[in-house]
Amino acid sequence: MTSEAEQIKQRTRDIFDLVASGYDNPAQRFFPFCADRMIQLINLQPGEKVLDIATGTGMAAIAAAQRVIPDGRVHGIDLSENMLAKAKFNCDKHALDNVDLHLMDAEQLIFRSNYFDVITCGFGLFFLPDMTAALQQWLRVLKPGGRLIFTSFTQNAFMPYAQQFRQGIEQLGVVLPTNTAWQRLVETATCQQLVTSAGFVDVQSQVAQMGYHLASENDWWELISNSGFRRFLDMLNTEQQLQFREQHLAEIAQQKGKDGLWLDVEVIFTQARKAN
Repeated sequence: MTSEAEQIKQRTRDIFDLVASGYDNPAQRFFPFCADRMIQLINLQPGEKVLDIATGTGMAAIAAAQRVIPDGRVHGIDLSENMLAKAKFNCDKHALDNVDLHLMDAEQLIFRSNYFDVITCGFGLFFLPDMTAALQQWLRVLKPGGRLIFTSFTQNAFMPYAQQFRQGIEQLGVVLPTNTAWQRLVETATCQQLVTSAGFVDVQSQVAQMGYHLASENDWWELISNSGFRRFLDMLNTEQQLQFREQHLAEIAQQKGKDGLWLDVEVIFTQARKAN
């Protein structure tokens, strides 16, 4: 692994360790919504073995575990120890005893080949430095005929607020990366081509609007403080953060309608399978 790839993974680990405690806040309810939708689409059956990659706080793992009982099992992996601790808490809260959680790199799976019936990955693939190599690992551990489903955001997701967020930070003199990680998989054609190049078959994608209204601009701040956006927020010093918060939330508040602030969460659900 190159030092650049290691640095990317360390940054990812650091930011999600930081936001884990607030990740399940109501403003980010699209995470469990999308997890439930993934599990419905992939049509899990009792007794199946599931690998949930980038499990986070365990939303997809929990939904999967409830579908594969009594004899099925779910393995959830993540790079963030704090996320896994939160996932363990959530699994215990649901009284689930068929979920195993592992601190593991999604590009270097330690599972044996041809083991899992299904792999799920909610908003995690685009964080990986070498997505094709990762998918080839995922293909290896799937049984022949095994299924894959993963989610990514479209270019419309979180707009216009995300663009205003970026512009506000840049106006304070901070240089942000040209593209954020999630922008690597914003087109269905890109998702399908990537999965096909890794060796999967029967690849298909569908786009769904998973958005909702936020009660106020403070909910938007809750979201950016407890998600991947936090990385860019933390590029500001304390004084800049206070200035930015006041200016940014005043701008966001002007867009509130009678139902609150519409949060666009347009999501691509991509499915594929391993050839028999």
